[in-house]
Amino acid sequence: MTVQTEVTAGGGRIFEGRFAAEQIACVRGERLVFRNLDFVLEAGGALVLRGPNGSGKSSLLRLATGLLPLEAGALTWNGENIENDAPEHRARLHYLSHQDPVKPAFTVQENLEFWAGLAGHGEAVTEALAAFGIADLADVPARFLSSGQRRRLNLARIAASPAALWLLDEPTVGLDDLAVKALGRVVQDHRARGGMLMVATHLDLDLADATVLTLARAPATEPA
Repeated sequence: MTVQTEVTAGGGRIFEGRFAAEQIACVRGERLVFRNLDFVLEAGGALVLRGPNGSGKSSLLRLATGLLPLEAGALTWNGENIENDAPEHRARLHYLSHQDPVKPAFTVQENLEFWAGLAGHGEAVTEALAAFGIADLADVPARFLSSGQRRRLNLARIAASPAALWLLDEPTVGLDDLAVKALGRVVQDHRARGGMLMVATHLDLDLADATVLTLARAPATEPA
């Protein structure tokens, strides 16, 4: 269970937890993607996923959300299998995939207010807009945004509503250098509050004390 405490005036840790994989395996279709995989992610920690295309980085992130079933092993939060309470697990995380769930008829600000309001943190919208340099686009309908602007809006969505575990799949795609630096600052702030990060990225996000997990593509002939 996620433990949240009051935020102090100067920031401070608000998340505690331990997310772990124990001998997990993934099969997509009839192909073994990986097996016997372990990791431990403590409060404030970061796990960077590396490996060639097809090695299972995106699949591992989807497994971590509970959206994909494990072939073997277990994913646990504070020692409890996440399958025992899937809704609670999903409530403690943000997942960013290759798709941006932007509502095209809403303005940029309306999109953020919708997402942040769902989590009860509408007051954070202004800060999130500023963090990713889209405050001047607040009144622009999202259908007019470029792909990079849509990506920044989706990242602002994550920043606008607290969650203990961030699962980010190639979050820098479509971002310029300034937006990548903004992402680094937001991630640093998230971790300073005890938040956890799992990220698949080809760029160096300058994540202090991050653990790198390198996945190798399983041989095509290896049985599941």
